Amino acid sequence: MAKILLVEDDISMGFLLVDFLESNGFDVKLYKDGKRGLEAFRKGRYDFCILDVMLPGMDGFTIAENIRQEDKLVPIIFLTARSMKQDKIKGFQLGVDDYVTKPFDEDELLYRIQAILNRIELQNETPKPEITKFTIGNYKFDSANQSLESEEFSKRLTQKESDVLKMLCLSKNEIVKREDILIAVWGENDYFHGRSLDVFIAKLRKYLKEDEAVSIENVPKVGFVLNG
Repeated sequence: MAKILLVEDDISMGFLLVDFLESNGFDVKLYKDGKRGLEAFRKGRYDFCILDVMLPGMDGFTIAENIRQEDKLVPIIFLTARSMKQDKIKGFQLGVDDYVTKPFDEDELLYRIQAILNRIELQNETPKPEITKFTIGNYKFDSANQSLESEEFSKRLTQKESDVLKMLCLSKNEIVKREDILIAVWGENDYFHGRSLDVFIAKLRKYLKEDEAVSIENVPKVGFVLNG
């Protein structure tokens, strides 16, 4: 549950926003003046900030500036009646993520919040480690070292041979489209590169022929399937 700091001096609007956002799964803390809002941010942990600009005690621009000095990443949306171009520019120069003018549609605000949170979640995802080692029947294939080995066979593959075989291994027992291989390995899908791909497939079949359980099946006009 994302925790939202809401600083809004219009109490009626503030309570309506708290009710709406909490009904959509957020934990919302409302403050009606700027100084208390900034103090709350410093004392607590918030995942999102929604700030009015015209506030008693301290305006929203000053709050945002102080927040950005302490936290470069927490999302901030200005929610304000001030719609002049220079106000919007000032907000974005301070590093806010969005600027919404009143009156506004609650659903639109919700979608803006969710879009920002989704973007941050994607940015924070830990990249999956690249898979470089595969078992193909009795063979061991290491794409990083471009090596294909079994008990009685050892071969250092070319870069393109390795790239093609890796694509087949990543989707073993499934169709890999010709056009996907051509674009990924050769950079374009045309007749001449298509003929080159057929040559590389023939070479890979030759390397893998010692294990009868392994095959590279041709699906006419579609692609190839690595079985094994």
